Amino acid sequence: MRASLIQIGVDEDESVDSRRRRVASLVRDQAGADLVVLPELWTTGAFAFESFATAAEPLEGPTYEAMAKAASDAGVWLHAGSIPERTDSDSGSAAGDGPLYNTSLVFSPSGDLAAAYRKIHRFGFDKGEAVLMGAGSELVTLRLPETTIGIATCYDLRFPELFRGLVDAGAEMFVLSAGWPERRRSHWTLLAQARAVENQAYVLACGTAGTHAGVPQAGHSIVVDPWGEVLAEAGSDEEVLTVEFDPSKVATTREQFPALKDRLLGLEPPRR
Repeated sequence: MRASLIQIGVDEDESVDSRRRRVASLVRDQAGADLVVLPELWTTGAFAFESFATAAEPLEGPTYEAMAKAASDAGVWLHAGSIPERTDSDSGSAAGDGPLYNTSLVFSPSGDLAAAYRKIHRFGFDKGEAVLMGAGSELVTLRLPETTIGIATCYDLRFPELFRGLVDAGAEMFVLSAGWPERRRSHWTLLAQARAVENQAYVLACGTAGTHAGVPQAGHSIVVDPWGEVLAEAGSDEEVLTVEFDPSKVATTREQFPALKDRLLGLEPPRR
């Protein structure tokens, strides 16, 4: 399986429309890959909290349309990163007056929407994303021809129970988009390897480059195998990280070292 992680550099002087066109072109350049992954909130910048409301778009908005066409043109599965999604209110008020979500979109090689995931764990504690966006509530997995992926976003990486839930739902590979800050880059690498080792799964984690609202980004997108070995890692600047790997290594690893079978906590108690 061949995957390309596009570590987008977010420049505040570049318009969102221009960045969409540029990213769509980068996706088309990955024709021949099986899976292409983009970062979190690359249209706005993950720390550009003040622009979330004005930049938010409906699920099937301009980013959806541009990425669906790019996936179709390239003939690839595309995890198109995430967008600030604007929803309709349940109260019947004006359209688009509902909560915002940090929503990831995955497109099939034909350009159809195959999955959408609303980020469950929102970053910011009592400010930023944590108060500006709603929390998702559903785990999302998706069957690709080669493997089953589980979808997560940035801050989710710190919550191992989410990934265990994805494993229970059949995931053999975690695909994560992020806008992770440079000042905590060591955590990024450590946690990506931990999620791979403890779940005996691949981790494909794609971050952003550049600076979002004054916050330097970590970059260093990373691909980790089920033993925790780093197969490829990007630098700090915008780049395309491409790696080839064998998805069947998950089953082999779980058979050779069947730690998941020894789980006792978090499982349903035996019936009597």
